Amino acid sequence: MSTIYHFKTMPISSPKSYPKRIAIVGDLGLTYNTTSTVSHLMGNNPDLVLLVGDVTYANLYLTNGTGSDCYSCSFPDTPIHETYQPRWDYWGRYMQPLVSKIPIMVLEGNHEIEEQAENQTFAAYRSRFAFPSKESGSSSPLYYSFNAGGIHFIMLGGYVAYNKSDDQYMWLEKDLANVDRTVTPWLVATWHPPWYSTYTAHYREAECMKVAMEELLYEYGVDLVFNGHVHAYERSNRVYNYTLDPCGLVHITVGDGGNREKMAIEHADEPGKCPEPSSTPDKFMGGFCAYNFTSGPAAGNFCWDQQPEYSAYRESSFGHGILEVKNETHALWTWHRNQDMYNKAGDTIYIVRQPEKCPIKPKVN
Repeated sequence: MSTIYHFKTMPISSPKSYPKRIAIVGDLGLTYNTTSTVSHLMGNNPDLVLLVGDVTYANLYLTNGTGSDCYSCSFPDTPIHETYQPRWDYWGRYMQPLVSKIPIMVLEGNHEIEEQAENQTFAAYRSRFAFPSKESGSSSPLYYSFNAGGIHFIMLGGYVAYNKSDDQYMWLEKDLANVDRTVTPWLVATWHPPWYSTYTAHYREAECMKVAMEELLYEYGVDLVFNGHVHAYERSNRVYNYTLDPCGLVHITVGDGGNREKMAIEHADEPGKCPEPSSTPDKFMGGFCAYNFTSGPAAGNFCWDQQPEYSAYRESSFGHGILEVKNETHALWTWHRNQDMYNKAGDTIYIVRQPEKCPIKPKVN
């Protein structure tokens, strides 16, 4: 039997009650940078941790435990791609001092797909974490929702069907319609691949998901979005359909947790760094939705020629973020770089809700 552990549950759902600090991190893995990130994160004493995908990178390790950036290249003839499952165990043991005391909520990234025999996917991910799918009316562990005090979190799946006729979209529409903003004023959505990233890596890769779901999230007044996938930090201004909008969503990418892949450095708006459009769609999900812009400063082009106006701040450094919701309308966001001292922030901003200026669809009774 293990040692007995204890943790503090989330405060009751109420517009006056919030977790003191919520740590948000993505693309964590198990590297030297991971240890620095987790150390800094624990130093901020969070009440809740959100891990927005790419947990262990077990799929980049061969069955003998050595690393490989391309499993199918190393073993082109094998029908089974189980990856190196002990990597999950290593990660779990390393994370125990944190996750045995602090609740952690996880969503899947592309490195959790782990395609195996008989078309199995997400097998390790489904087995190693608990998800309130049934409690939130979801039929899948790949998307679900939960409350943490006066915040309603929506955890979406970037690697499961998301069009209007698909189960995830219909679940999302129902979940949004049932949110009571008098009880949970804050509405926060997370998924792995970002919609608003200006880095060349994964540029406009999730455009089809954006096309399918952005309008719905906008109509229901989602306040904040957190993503990973791109191995860098970026925060947007309030934006909708690539246009500045005072009622739009703030998108924050925190894919800088410590992964075993390279840091994203190049930006698509730099000379010669705009990717070929046909190379951008996600290979697992397929589809092509990213066309040249039809309006604004980038009209007629696939990329901007300068940092887009919707991109407020971007930096290629490892780190994590802390969200502190103060009341029904104000939340403090701080991004902490690993190279800084523990009490220093690399990016700080207050996120302000203005429900009187941005009407939303009413709750369905």
